[in-house]
Amino acid sequence: MMHQLVYKQKIGGDGINASHTPYTLVQHPQSPTEIIMNTTRIVVPLFAAALLAASSSYATQPAAPAIMSGDMLTGGNGMTLYTFDKDAAGSGKSVCNGPCVANWPPLYVMSGESGGGDYSIVMRDDGKQQWAFKGKPLYFWSKDQKPGDKTGDGFNNVWHVAKP
Repeated sequence: MMHQLVYKQKIGGDGINASHTPYTLVQHPQSPTEIIMNTTRIVVPLFAAALLAASSSYATQPAAPAIMSGDMLTGGNGMTLYTFDKDAAGSGKSVCNGPCVANWPPLYVMSGESGGGDYSIVMRDDGKQQWAFKGKPLYFWSKDQKPGDKTGDGFNNVWHVAKP
């Protein structure tokens, strides 16, 4: 229990100081309100510092652009992602351009996103940026209708479900 320190003058029975020391230390217990206020003065700054430290470390870890769904990668919308055999891993380029993009829309990089880990960014011929996994650009298949569809897997023997 915390105590408030108060100095009180010692007075003898005859009204004269009873000792050489004119004051003695007397401890008075604090009220519940004072205890709460003193505790709050310590706890709140500690909590704020911990929260700031946790949020700053979270902000330094970029979110993955794809999600693991079972044994395959999907976009944030839950739709299956694919790779194209004609894309050379690590080339930094996509060869699916022009009419190809109508059937195989790229997984585009949004403003402010950056690569990290197994995810990198490739530059497209149209100047837009696309996500790549382990150096292979990632695409959706326009014929997939709902999350979990994999109708593009094996298409023309060059399109495959993206797997970790």
